[in-house]
Amino acid sequence: MVVRKFFAASTREALKHVRDALGADALILSNRQVKGGVEIMAVAEPEVASVMATAPAAAAGNAQIPERYMARDAVTTQDLVNEVRLLRGMVEGQLAGFAWKDLTRSSPVQAELIRELLGRGFSPGFARALSTRMPTLYDRTRALRWARQVLANSLRCVRAGDDIVSKGGVYALVGPTGVGKTTTVAKLAASCTLQHGAHQLALVTTDSYRIGAVDQLRIYGKILGVPVFSVKDEQDLAVTLAELRGRKLVLIDTVGMSQRDKRIADQIALLTGRGKGVQRLLLLSAVAQGEALEDTVQRYRGEGLAGCVLTKVDEALSLGGAVDVIVRSKLPLHYVTNGQRVPEDLHLASALYLVERAFRGEAPPGAFRVGREETPLAFAARRRSPAAVPGG
Repeated sequence: MVVRKFFAASTREALKHVRDALGADALILSNRQVKGGVEIMAVAEPEVASVMATAPAAAAGNAQIPERYMARDAVTTQDLVNEVRLLRGMVEGQLAGFAWKDLTRSSPVQAELIRELLGRGFSPGFARALSTRMPTLYDRTRALRWARQVLANSLRCVRAGDDIVSKGGVYALVGPTGVGKTTTVAKLAASCTLQHGAHQLALVTTDSYRIGAVDQLRIYGKILGVPVFSVKDEQDLAVTLAELRGRKLVLIDTVGMSQRDKRIADQIALLTGRGKGVQRLLLLSAVAQGEALEDTVQRYRGEGLAGCVLTKVDEALSLGGAVDVIVRSKLPLHYVTNGQRVPEDLHLASALYLVERAFRGEAPPGAFRVGREETPLAFAARRRSPAAVPGG
């Protein structure tokens, strides 16, 4: 295992050298103040993983060693790994504290902007990346105004006339269970009926899992005077879409799947295979945690993903996490929904509105508020959050 030594004038600069040389997951073994600056000892994570894998394998490869000794060696190895991980967490917490103190001393407005963004649900990496672009000599008020403007410019909201109801096409609404797919299909269907007439629309469902899912969509279809088709497999879907080729808009309601469900790949293949021309819209719930939203986007990425819809905006205390994920994923945002009314609670996305909502009122109260003392701890606990520059 190769341990490397890094020296810099400040902790922040030393950590940057570590990340540049060994990657964001480098294991920091020690840090100390030395004459002229800070010294950090670190090792690349693959080196540690190699040691973890080699030790038990070497023991198991020697047939003359009794099994009780092999098992004992494995347990010693595991204890060492656990201790190293514990040490890493402690050291990184200390380093985050040092780096935060350096930042508050050298750039207090930048530090205040980071704390504000963290309190609103934005990820540490995103907050840090955004704050580093802030022009110098800004006070807190100008910094927050600047951050709002940058975020609003970075959200790719679909404009009126370019939305799917106006342009038409074949769209499948996908996403986790409970995110509001069927209700959103009904809202889009009602909007299309008002603009183009019921004869220009058709509804399709692939959801044969939920009890009453098909019946619910058929009720909406009956109210709107729109036909509803239920399909079972890829061939059935291809035949149905071929029959509906003359319709301006075809909306497909799909079965809800957790982002960890292995069937997502099968669903993508069902919708986009055989050149069916189906575009997918990913529904994201505004009440979900930022980490869950990011995981959902990563799992549902793939062929035919045309953008997203943000649902349940009325139920969210803050939209920071949702804005963060949508900006970094660079997904076009088509609509937002903020209630159960059909179609009144469906709206074209407004970047200015969403950003203002993300910063509106007080930060989340109680135990989930990120205070001044907790800011370095939040950075240490979520150190793996990706750093991305909005608009970059």
